[in-house]
Amino acid sequence: MFSEADLEAIAVAVAAAERETSGEIRVHLERRLPRPAGAAAADALARATEIFTRLDMHATAERNGVLIYLAVEDRKLAIAGDAGVHTRVGEEYWQRIRDAMVERLRRGEPREAVVHAVTEVGTVLRRFFPRRPDDRNELSDQVSVS
Repeated sequence: MFSEADLEAIAVAVAAAERETSGEIRVHLERRLPRPAGAAAADALARATEIFTRLDMHATAERNGVLIYLAVEDRKLAIAGDAGVHTRVGEEYWQRIRDAMVERLRRGEPREAVVHAVTEVGTVLRRFFPRRPDDRNELSDQVSVS
């Protein structure tokens, strides 16, 4: 679903979105959502939260990391925002971003779905967490894959 050019375009979008904010955005792709033994179904948000922690996104100085997670073959996605972001935007904001992603994915536009989500998250991060003179990029902009 994502070519090397798509992954590079997403990384460029992450870097651009982070230019004016101290916030951190990551995108993580998996082929399938791991299903715990005995579970009827896997939970994309629970998996996103697990990946969020594994990528040390909870360790940002202002607790302003956001993970966009997609299990490509399962057609599942979730967005996990750290406490500093979530308290400012709330669940309704995340739902709007997810809905816009789903709409683009249904149209067969996976790159656009992710790039648009990254851009939108960058806009809200810029509003609540403007870049400071001493800010540094705390996390990689590259798409992570497992």
